[in-house]
Amino acid sequence: MEAITIIIKIWNKYHMVFLQGLWGTLWISALTLLFGSLVGMVVAFCRLTKSRILNAICRFYIEIIRGTPILLQLYFFWLWLPKATGLDLSNLTCILVALVVSTGAYVAEIIRAGIEAVDRGQTEAARSLGLTETQTLVHVVLPQAVKNILPALANEFIVTIKQSSLASQFFIAELTTAYKTVQSSTFRPIPPLIISGLIYLIVCFSLSRMLGVWERRLKVAD
Repeated sequence: MEAITIIIKIWNKYHMVFLQGLWGTLWISALTLLFGSLVGMVVAFCRLTKSRILNAICRFYIEIIRGTPILLQLYFFWLWLPKATGLDLSNLTCILVALVVSTGAYVAEIIRAGIEAVDRGQTEAARSLGLTETQTLVHVVLPQAVKNILPALANEFIVTIKQSSLASQFFIAELTTAYKTVQSSTFRPIPPLIISGLIYLIVCFSLSRMLGVWERRLKVAD
């Protein structure tokens, strides 16, 4: 009971710190998924082209991202990007770029898999009716692929929310950074950690439930 009382007292005093951290986590995750989806879309279409060079470059990029830890990627962009551009970039900018590049690789595979999951007979039927390759992709393949892609993208958003906690290593205002702030103010490591964990759990669980309802509705629509 004493532990619960302490947690409640810390929440009552520092709830705005946690809520501001949550807001930081959500908008960082939203921007990451938005621009990561744009990067992923370009990479996915490059992988689906007949150009061996583009395909090889995109596969190399995806394998590097999937084969290295996300924290290592964040440190790389944090150290390398200001030197490469010659600009005085903020920590937030460097980390956002790193998260976008990382997310883009996974989104590219989601989009590619979603498009390739469409029955090839659909493509052949559209081409036999006289549609061009572009028309077939836009009017036949993509509308069907979207139902495979959107739920996976929503799930990627949940993953991004959890991965954004690594931004706390670079003093960026988000939920895990809020925990560190409260912990240093109260000298109590466990209660603020529990509060942060509960917030992550509530947000991710809620999004997961909504995603489940959405997927069921898509299946009904089919």
